[in-house]
Amino acid sequence: MSTKKLLIADSLANLSGEDLARFRFWLGDSYRVPQSKVEKKDYMELADVLVKQFTEDEAPVVTSNILRSILCNQDATNLGKSPPISFDNGPSAVSVQHFVDKHRSQLIERVTNIDPILDGLLNRRVLLDAPYEEIRNVTGKQNKMRMIYDIALKSGDRAKNVFMELLRQKEPYLVEDLLKDP
Repeated sequence: MSTKKLLIADSLANLSGEDLARFRFWLGDSYRVPQSKVEKKDYMELADVLVKQFTEDEAPVVTSNILRSILCNQDATNLGKSPPISFDNGPSAVSVQHFVDKHRSQLIERVTNIDPILDGLLNRRVLLDAPYEEIRNVTGKQNKMRMIYDIALKSGDRAKNVFMELLRQKEPYLVEDLLKDP
């Protein structure tokens, strides 16, 4: 087994069961790896999938980026000093669009549980009190969603990741439907 594959496996071995499930989700969603290749895979099998799906040089970078996306920053740091891949379509070896950016129009149109999502954004400190109140006072669900994008999600990947987790909790069927979209 290659050194890079071992480093990836070691990083994944440290994850809790929940974090490993989140890692599989991100790998499938953000990097378009078919779920059949990642579901029910342990950390060694995932390391193998990563190296086969990407090059041996790209796999640690992809792994590090996903670990940062699921807020396992120490595991990402332990993997190496590979810079994270951006979700903003900037130049990189493997550039992808974040789920919440890719599905912006569908999410604005279809999200219905906006107030609990807003509460979650406030509780997780993605939104501060004043912008939270500003969005809550807007009439119309689509207008509130547009303001969430314009105010809360402009701050970067951490905000988008928290928003995505809240969507998975509050709108699981919508997220599942959007994940089917190629």
